[in-house]
Amino acid sequence: MFFTKSRLKQNTHTYDSVAKNCLNESVDKYDIFLSHSYEDKEYIAELKSILECYGFTVYVDWITDADILNRNIISKDTAEQIRTRIKQSECMIFATSLHSPNSKWMPWELGYFDGLKNSKIAILPITDYECQDFKGQEYLSLYPYISEDCIKGKNEKTLWVNETKNKYVTFEKWLRKNKKPCDQ
Repeated sequence: MFFTKSRLKQNTHTYDSVAKNCLNESVDKYDIFLSHSYEDKEYIAELKSILECYGFTVYVDWITDADILNRNIISKDTAEQIRTRIKQSECMIFATSLHSPNSKWMPWELGYFDGLKNSKIAILPITDYECQDFKGQEYLSLYPYISEDCIKGKNEKTLWVNETKNKYVTFEKWLRKNKKPCDQ
């Protein structure tokens, strides 16, 4: 099942409160670089919270670096800060929505990350319905997509990385794949 707009909006967190709570968090490494359109900020704060509830550290530029980055100014300093955070991240989740094609940064982040991280990238569709078909921009089909569903035989949800409808693995296994034991 996909993450729906209504689920990501029904939270008790507002993006302002999430940003204030995260301002002074100092992390040198992130599990997830969350690439998204700023037009989706009302969903992204809750998505960040959900991912953190699964035990992952998540970088969101306007939350984590609110005191450093100015969204109104595109500069070499902004690009360098984003590059630094990408290098500090194990994977990228590309949270795609109807707003994503309008983003100037998302394709840039995706290309930069793909060049550095050997495609440890997964697409996370933000949809209107949990079970709708997902068709994003054509280049997104190069990457697996993320869904959330129960573990077979259990009443416990987890994140899944889906290469196809019949080939999938838990997000945790996908993230840790090819890591040396001393890196974990």
